[in-house]
Amino acid sequence: MRAILSYLKGSWRTMCVIFALLIVQAYCDLTLPTYMSNIVDVGIQQNGVERAVPEQIRSQSMAELSLFLTDEEIGLVKTGYWEEDGVLTRKTYLDDAQMDALAEALSVPMVIVSQLAQAEDAPYSLDELWQAWELGVVDKEQLLALREQAAAQMGDLSGSTVEQMAIAYVQQEYEAMGIDMGEYRSSYLWNTGAKMLGLAALSVCAAVVVGLLASRTGAGIGRDLRNGVFGNVLRFSNAEMDRFSTASLITRCTNDIQQVQMVVVLMLRMVLYAPICAVGGILKVARTRTGMGWIIFVAVVAVFAVIGTLMSLSLPKFKRMQSLVDQLNRISREILTGVIPIRAFSREKHEEARFAQANTDLMRTQLFTNRVMSFMMPAMMLVMNGITVMIVWFGGKGVDLGRLQVGDMMAFINYTMMIVMSFMMLTMISILLPRAGVAADRINEVLHTAPTILDPPQAAENGEQSRDWRGCIRFEDVSFRYPGADSDALSHISFTAEPGRTTAIIGSTGCGKTTLLNLIPRLYDVTEGRVTIDGVDVRALPQKTLRAQLGYVPQKAVLFSGDIASNLKFAGGVSDEAMERAADIAQASEFIEGKVDRYHSAIAQGGGNVSGGQKQRLSIARAIARQPRVLLFDDSFSALDYKTDAALRQALRQNAGDATVLIVAQRISTILHADQIIVLNEGKVDGIGTHESLLRSCRTYREIAESQLSAQELEGGAET
Repeated sequence: MRAILSYLKGSWRTMCVIFALLIVQAYCDLTLPTYMSNIVDVGIQQNGVERAVPEQIRSQSMAELSLFLTDEEIGLVKTGYWEEDGVLTRKTYLDDAQMDALAEALSVPMVIVSQLAQAEDAPYSLDELWQAWELGVVDKEQLLALREQAAAQMGDLSGSTVEQMAIAYVQQEYEAMGIDMGEYRSSYLWNTGAKMLGLAALSVCAAVVVGLLASRTGAGIGRDLRNGVFGNVLRFSNAEMDRFSTASLITRCTNDIQQVQMVVVLMLRMVLYAPICAVGGILKVARTRTGMGWIIFVAVVAVFAVIGTLMSLSLPKFKRMQSLVDQLNRISREILTGVIPIRAFSREKHEEARFAQANTDLMRTQLFTNRVMSFMMPAMMLVMNGITVMIVWFGGKGVDLGRLQVGDMMAFINYTMMIVMSFMMLTMISILLPRAGVAADRINEVLHTAPTILDPPQAAENGEQSRDWRGCIRFEDVSFRYPGADSDALSHISFTAEPGRTTAIIGSTGCGKTTLLNLIPRLYDVTEGRVTIDGVDVRALPQKTLRAQLGYVPQKAVLFSGDIASNLKFAGGVSDEAMERAADIAQASEFIEGKVDRYHSAIAQGGGNVSGGQKQRLSIARAIARQPRVLLFDDSFSALDYKTDAALRQALRQNAGDATVLIVAQRISTILHADQIIVLNEGKVDGIGTHESLLRSCRTYREIAESQLSAQELEGGAET
């Protein structure tokens, strides 16, 4: 979770905007149930009369009500109304507190006046009471005592019932004044409906903008993570590449980042919204004064019980899923890259079974988690429907007793569902977080892995591009050990490769030939000793400066999708003339010219549409085209026939004679005429010299030569 939050640090401004928009959306969503309640309670049941505070009332009616008002309450009425032509009109600028005070003052007097006007068995009528007041037969204290007596009798009634009776008086007053209550109700319903539509539209707009910003933020984080991971991988040395498998790096750069990106979007969209909605819903429920707040507690406990059970079953499987995805990617890559030997050895069925096993393991894990999670929605619906039944049951009793109105009960249901859904959203996100957390840890593992091969701070002093490099390579008592290995792969290697001379390296398989060559471009760094170019330790040079002097042809020829020209100019800054000259030296011109589009002929991914020999020649031409001071060939002539091999080596001597050439080879014929041959045996130098001298002095070299050359060739070489 902490790792995911760290990715959001750079997007705090967007998060603030999203948070503000979510508050707007939550306000709209939480206000809509209130308006729905008003439509039922006020618009339908009360004909649009919201409170027991009439907008207009006849002066005579207010005088009758004033009989039961205190002097303070009469002053409050005078403050809230102005009189004209025998009609009192309520002032429009009254706030909620003033309206509540007026409603509290007028409600009981309205009920008393209404009962006196309608009751036939009352000891006195309203007209008789009015006449007695005008004649001074009764005074204010007696009238207020009558009010207190009536209020005591109404004590058994709920506040809601008293309010409804007062509102009924207001409706009667409106009808007496000639107001059409049908039209009055329709006006209220239309106005309230318009407000609901406006709030719904505002909520939709806020949700759309939040979704857009969250998606852009998630996509931006995914882009930055992919750039960061890929950029760091490109700086990795071979040691780091050996630590992370290719399949795992691909999974981390795609699937893992996609998991993080999805959770980021959900966090911005839901995790921020759910608490706002839940807190707002609880505050709204507290205002309804329904007495059913305990139902929300029961609902939340039920939701957490269901989610907790499902999470305990599914979380271990979610954590295992990423490793199974890695395994499936690894097997897929192995099979697809090795499809030729698989067919050659008729192992299709075996590999299909291996892939099917990995695929089935992932499928079973996914099926288990999906089956467990499929119970979530039915369980949540059961909880929500059960809560609804409880609200209707206990709310119906409240409506029957007059303590609750139907609209309030409907609003309570809506608020409860919103609160429950908020907690459910949080728990659903919490299920996705562990898998995203594992993915984030795997991404950070790559991002926080520092390359072991770096440019030292003083490298710039030796890194001027303008220096006249000769390309003299010297190994000075070099030893190398792979990370985690028990013994050295190379031990105490010392030799010098001079410019204009060819140095060949030969030995049995696994003796360290490729490892030795990889120390020059710093694909690995030496463990002991040092490798120098023109007397400068390669570790004291910027890698870019060092590698600009080298032309490297790896053991496995690699081509990139594009065309022949883009591959030969891969180093950058290569002219057409240099490209064609390199192709001539590498003996690649013949087959290139034979193609319809020549140098613009397409190259498939990995060079799949050219032969092994053509691929090797193009790789050699790519290294020569940059005109380096040092040429490194790691068994790069193995796919060439003897004629092409000889022609290529001759062209190299004629056209790259001033360069330092190091050749790793398995064939004696390739290095027969090298100026210097280094024989490796189990990581140590077993001999250095020419072909003829090594035949006489080095047993290892002679054994290799005897396995490849005829007796006549050996005798001729020994004699010379």
